[in-house]
Amino acid sequence: MEQQGVNGWNGAGVEAAFATATGHMTQLPWDQSAASVRFEDLGPVSAFPVVPGRRWGPGWWWSATTGRHVVHGSTAMRTQLMVLDRDPDVTGLSARPVRLLWRDPDGRVRSWVPQLFARYADGTGLLADCPSSPTAGGDRAQQARTVLEAACARVGWSYRRLEPPQAAVAANLRWLAGYRHPRYQGPPRLQAALAEAFAAPRPLADGVTAVGDSLRVLPAAYHALWCGHLTTPLDEPLHERALICADTERDEGVEGRLSNVGGDPERG
Repeated sequence: MEQQGVNGWNGAGVEAAFATATGHMTQLPWDQSAASVRFEDLGPVSAFPVVPGRRWGPGWWWSATTGRHVVHGSTAMRTQLMVLDRDPDVTGLSARPVRLLWRDPDGRVRSWVPQLFARYADGTGLLADCPSSPTAGGDRAQQARTVLEAACARVGWSYRRLEPPQAAVAANLRWLAGYRHPRYQGPPRLQAALAEAFAAPRPLADGVTAVGDSLRVLPAAYHALWCGHLTTPLDEPLHERALICADTERDEGVEGRLSNVGGDPERG
């Protein structure tokens, strides 16, 4: 690995270590790996720790984007998985699929394992960490940030320390995520009826009642809100009087991106 200084770092000399689909550990130059490795299909290079006495342990998030489970190690990480899973530009997700290594100015080997990887529809990637606060991880995390930002920029990707969403947004997304599985979307005629009922903004309960039995229609409405086919301000509490409107631009000629996904999601 080529030695680089942190100041003026251009991302050169970074290497990537990852486990192949067969479990074989491989280390390649970062530039080469970013161009050839499907990190979204790889498992973690290291497990999330189980801390005795801690209220939260590792878990699994069922991804509506991929139809597979993604491991997470904290509530902050699960929230960011949820946000990325709802992003229509995201096509792949994985947790801790790569370890980046480099030398500091003193020649010592340093490494960092980003918590999340997301693949976008244009082929670019995002490496991300999910700190519970801006100072989480201390100086080591900030030093790694400088290196990872430069390494990702070098290949046209990005690295970010993702900020937690507002409390109301997170609460609304958690609720809608419970309806992310395609089994909730209902038949095409129900989707069309919802789009017609909410062609103009109206309260959620009014539109659902206009379509039919709320026990059948409401889950489909929540699924449409998760997909973005129906919209509402997510920074305000979601309730029966919340104003809902169909997103006609998003629906024109576009199939629901969850319609061909299998598997079982986690609720909540």
